[in-house]
Amino acid sequence: MKTEREKFLAGEPYDVMDPELASEETRARRLCKQMNELDDTATEEKAHIIKRLFGSVGVSPWIQPNFRCDFGYNIHVGDYFMCNYDNVILDTAPVTIGDHCMLAPHVQIYSAFHPKDPKERAKFIGNGLPVTLGNNVWVGGGSVILPGVTLGDNVIVGANSTVTKSFGDNVIIAGNPARIIKENLPEE
Repeated sequence: MKTEREKFLAGEPYDVMDPELASEETRARRLCKQMNELDDTATEEKAHIIKRLFGSVGVSPWIQPNFRCDFGYNIHVGDYFMCNYDNVILDTAPVTIGDHCMLAPHVQIYSAFHPKDPKERAKFIGNGLPVTLGNNVWVGGGSVILPGVTLGDNVIVGANSTVTKSFGDNVIIAGNPARIIKENLPEE
């Protein structure tokens, strides 16, 4: 029989109140608190905490306070990741972010969800679907990206958008739910 952690890591429904997973969330919360309390001059210390918190990190990550996540180890960011103030990444499934990506203030990325059935939800069952952002993605302030979404390269998400489905490369999306409002072709 699988442990709740084994179910969680396999992408299967799991008990969100499991003590082992709660301990891992506490670890992430403590690392986030340490990182959030550092000022901008503590770049080496902040980078060290990010590397301990995240599953993988490219060069020169920059995260402003107050950053929060569930576990941290399911977050994978590429080179030159910039995360502005007051962002949340719920990483019950992998959240993969490419190179040169920027999250404006108050962005929320959710890989977590719960069952539709109220009886199952009352049992504190959790699940997750991966979220992937390609390279050169800019997510505007106050936007929410929901479980299972993949955004291609060179995507811009307009401020206060709710991204409920996946989009390919080179588009600007906005709205609730987000939709394509124009192409975003790189300049020659």
